[in-house]
Amino acid sequence: MFEDAYLKRKRPNRAKLLRYGFCPQGDALVYETDVMDGQFRLHACIDGQGALSTRMIERATGEPYALYRLPSTRGAFVGAVRAAADGVLTAIARACFEPDAFHGAQARALIAYVRETYGDELEFLWENSNNAVWRRQDSRKWYAALLTIPRCKLGLEGEDAVEIIDLRIEPQAMAQTVDGKRFFPGWHMNKAHWYTVIMDESVSTEALCARIDKSYALAGKGAPRKARAGKA
Repeated sequence: MFEDAYLKRKRPNRAKLLRYGFCPQGDALVYETDVMDGQFRLHACIDGQGALSTRMIERATGEPYALYRLPSTRGAFVGAVRAAADGVLTAIARACFEPDAFHGAQARALIAYVRETYGDELEFLWENSNNAVWRRQDSRKWYAALLTIPRCKLGLEGEDAVEIIDLRIEPQAMAQTVDGKRFFPGWHMNKAHWYTVIMDESVSTEALCARIDKSYALAGKGAPRKARAGKA
């Protein structure tokens, strides 16, 4: 679908959509705006499951115009309509959508923890990749990376994909940490300074949050801004 590209690795944030000007209609949120000097009215809808759809209505006739949604349709006029729709949807995506490449419960919990504790969002540095990093705002250094890789890449049995987190570590602590079961040498990182954990609850979320804090500290001067109750 035409709209699928705008939600790739992203999900809509309801609060941001409402601030942007979307209005509730049942379970959906709807936004309307004129485009092409008022020739068309664009209707954008986010349904209750987060799916995006659009309609373009010609103002003079009140009739829907659907050709802009068909990639095979060519021509100067349809191209202009498609470009107008793209401009609106791109602006909405930048203002109201957030990354959604990681779907495991533990990955989502860690994303929420980092957002709450450090105010940081995942950065997707590679086009068409599900791999992302967190970096400190002061030093700009990475303190964690989230990736999806085949399990066998860590030396484990199976080809199924797993979500992993790479974290910084002091070199002198590497030998007693890496065990090939829960903790692994850093995937695609300097193996003297990074290690990897599968986000599958083999290490508790609480423990991983504490390890993120330690990695954050190693990426720059200063302690984490917010202490987590009960941390070791």
